[in-house]
Amino acid sequence: MAATHFKLNTGAEIPALGFGTWQSPKGETKKAVAYALSVGYTHIDCAYCYGNEDEVGEGLKEAFDSGIKREDIFVTTKLWCTYHSRVEENLDKSLKSLGLDYVDLYLMHWPVAMNPFGNDERFPKLVDGSRDLIREHSHIQTWKSMEKLLATGKVKAIGVANYSLRYLKQLLPEATTVPAVNQIENHPSLPQQEIVDFCHEKGIHVTAYSPLGSTGSPMMKEPAVIKVAENKGVTPACVLLSYHIARGNSVLSKSITPERIKANMQIVKLDEGDMKILDDYTAELTKQGKLTRYVYPAFGVDFGFPDKS
Repeated sequence: MAATHFKLNTGAEIPALGFGTWQSPKGETKKAVAYALSVGYTHIDCAYCYGNEDEVGEGLKEAFDSGIKREDIFVTTKLWCTYHSRVEENLDKSLKSLGLDYVDLYLMHWPVAMNPFGNDERFPKLVDGSRDLIREHSHIQTWKSMEKLLATGKVKAIGVANYSLRYLKQLLPEATTVPAVNQIENHPSLPQQEIVDFCHEKGIHVTAYSPLGSTGSPMMKEPAVIKVAENKGVTPACVLLSYHIARGNSVLSKSITPERIKANMQIVKLDEGDMKILDDYTAELTKQGKLTRYVYPAFGVDFGFPDKS
């Protein structure tokens, strides 16, 4: 049987399968969150930057009103880049929208600060159209502010997201609290094995987002994934979600369709043979230089992502 929870370095447990809310359409998020909780999801992942925390909060309230207990639900949200110098202020905004007194996990969404006084509250730009970044504000400064949140009771754990090996190695020697989680894009065509291995070595749990390859779910069409799905008698989506749990990582599924939300809960235990098929596929992509990143922010080159221009 596949794992249902993983233990964090705080001693708390994070559900192996979470429900994501990135890119959920306006007017659909509340229903999706409430339905996901009603059918058994116990982890909701959201972020200030997604612009839908009010609806996530409405979905949570509906679930709590139905008898689901707050302490049985693990809620993750994230600090946005324009708030790196105002960490607690951003957390308070999220808590108000979510209707919560605390979140179980608070992540630094990206290790980069954007201008808090720019021409847009979330995505400020310079006149040339590039992101208005504050390069002199280090992510380590932001982490120090994140650490102070632990004493407030408003967060149970803190972590990071989209951290490369370089950023992790910069952060850890300066950190008083080791991040509980690093949430990264992860799937067989972007395993980021060096980051996963480093995190496991340091006691940092990895959560995978965009496990199907983001918009259009391109990973579901890969022959290796289809082969494993046929072998197991399950869907390609089931294989791609189960892949992460077999690696010791939690994973976020996302949908607004009730049937798919429920179907994504089907997690199977992948054996060595199944994982070898997927790992061989990854190895071939690596050999050909064809590993693929689907989530590429406008400031991605700052993190060492290949230049897409």
